Amino acid sequence: MSTSGQTYKELAIPHFKEVFDLIDEIMVQHNIPYYLIGVGAIALELLKKGIKPSRGTKDIDFAIMISSINEYENLSASLVKVGFTSVQAPWTFYSDKFNIAIDLLPFGEIEEQDTVQFNDRYTDLHVLGFKEVLENPDTVPIEEKIVNIPPLPGMVVLKLVAWSDRPEERENDLTDILRIIEHYFEHNFDEIVEFHHDTFPEDNFDPLMISAEVLGRKAKTYMLKSEKLSERITNILNNNLGQASQSAIAKEWARRRDWEIEYALTLLGAFQKGITE
Repeated sequence: MSTSGQTYKELAIPHFKEVFDLIDEIMVQHNIPYYLIGVGAIALELLKKGIKPSRGTKDIDFAIMISSINEYENLSASLVKVGFTSVQAPWTFYSDKFNIAIDLLPFGEIEEQDTVQFNDRYTDLHVLGFKEVLENPDTVPIEEKIVNIPPLPGMVVLKLVAWSDRPEERENDLTDILRIIEHYFEHNFDEIVEFHHDTFPEDNFDPLMISAEVLGRKAKTYMLKSEKLSERITNILNNNLGQASQSAIAKEWARRRDWEIEYALTLLGAFQKGITE
């Protein structure tokens, strides 16, 4: 099984193949399940339908399922041997050769209360939602390899959590969520028509509103697995669906797309509707 010859070029991630091949080799050596997450995963999934990435990145994010800090340290040592260097955050590694930073975000048995504790300085890596979203990943072929990625609704959940942890640093998360909404109708057209036709209005057809509502329905499946995750997503939505002028999400979406803020707020409301109804 293989992707088209254009996949790597169209990902807009320089040296993605070289870095991915290194990571894949090391993870296989250590027998560690891993998942491509973040903007790279979104780009790969949308490329299935010929939808090209909207933005490039020099960061590649992976979630890795491990049981202990000792296991993580052994993995880190292997990365250093092939040319990566540790940076300030203990989960980030940089390749000077490829000018790419990678995040290796551990989850699984290593977690305590959805948090991974590395050392005295860094104890706040939150991985809420990883277990629930990555329990049933999607797969994308990359030449001779298969990479696991979060389903797009799961990516929306992870992006919301990540943004809410550090909203001042992660405004791109909101843009990535919006991009998923904008392409989800086209990407999942057959499924939406067959199983979610009740979201189609009698008038004022808007595929974005339909996409947001269906994504909300699917997000609910993850929230039902974790009370803590459900509470976090519910609070994010409630905090952003009051007054339009107070909604950080709606304001960012409106700014990015030159919309009226009320439309952006209605779009977010459609996502909430999918979760609650």
